[in-house]
Amino acid sequence: MNSDDIGQLIYLVLLLLAVGSWVFVQNRQTLGKTAQQLLIWVLIFLGVIAAYGLWDDIRATVMPQQAVLSEEGQISVPRARDGHYYLTLKINDKPVEFLVDTGASDMVLNAETAQQLGIDTGSLVYLGRAMTANGEVRTARVTLESVTLGPISDQNVSAWVNKGALEQSLLGMGYLQRFSGIEIRNNELILTR
Repeated sequence: MNSDDIGQLIYLVLLLLAVGSWVFVQNRQTLGKTAQQLLIWVLIFLGVIAAYGLWDDIRATVMPQQAVLSEEGQISVPRARDGHYYLTLKINDKPVEFLVDTGASDMVLNAETAQQLGIDTGSLVYLGRAMTANGEVRTARVTLESVTLGPISDQNVSAWVNKGALEQSLLGMGYLQRFSGIEIRNNELILTR
């Protein structure tokens, strides 16, 4: 909890005390009923705090995940709340979440993901260049032993490691063109192999 969160919490507690005191003073004749109403408001307040604290867990549980429809040879990916599509691929048997980016030429790993996959980013030679919204960044080509998406597995897949700041690894056209069909329909990305 940072200092802003603590300040907000103190403000809410003081506000609750002020409102509660006013309600108590106004209703001191019917103290039992006032206590009952106060208890109801405290429970509502605690419920809101619990929902706020658990929101990420609730959203992850309720949010639809990618589905593999192997009998049809399709993979269906629901659009996320931020409007993007995210795919979780297994790279060398380790799950990695990618942002689907049709504007990216190839699969691009951020430095953190590359390190988690066992790639020594310090020994890479960053000879490539990529133009991003933040300007030009240096990249290094790597070969991934295996890339798996549901029942689909590819070997020796070319990718790039980004030397600049990249929050999310990108799944670009270099990998997406391996599919025979890419379609967006009813807020779903449908990949057909």
